Amino acid sequence: MESIAWMAWTLPTAIFFASLACTLAVMTWLGVAYPEAERVGVLRIPTTRGDRLFISLISAAVIHLLWIGLVGTDAIATLPIGEEGFEISSLWLASGISLVMAVAVFRTV
Repeated sequence: MESIAWMAWTLPTAIFFASLACTLAVMTWLGVAYPEAERVGVLRIPTTRGDRLFISLISAAVIHLLWIGLVGTDAIATLPIGEEGFEISSLWLASGISLVMAVAVFRTV
């Protein structure tokens, strides 16, 4: 069991899945309320909202895997919460980059 001990339900994991659920709910509502025709962006292939969501999720996974492999998950700051403090992982920076990438994908692809 020690080999999978790092696979824990953490605050960043909970935020990721909550954000994903909210994104899917909003996109479902948008699909019903405002039907969309396929559009052609910088990739020069027709894409829908779902295609752009898939591209942004795959991009986020790649960005996070590269970040973990190249930078690591060391703490970049410690907030004075509790007795020992609350460490903020550098993965939050990768999440910010992923969010910017998702916005770019939805605007240009």
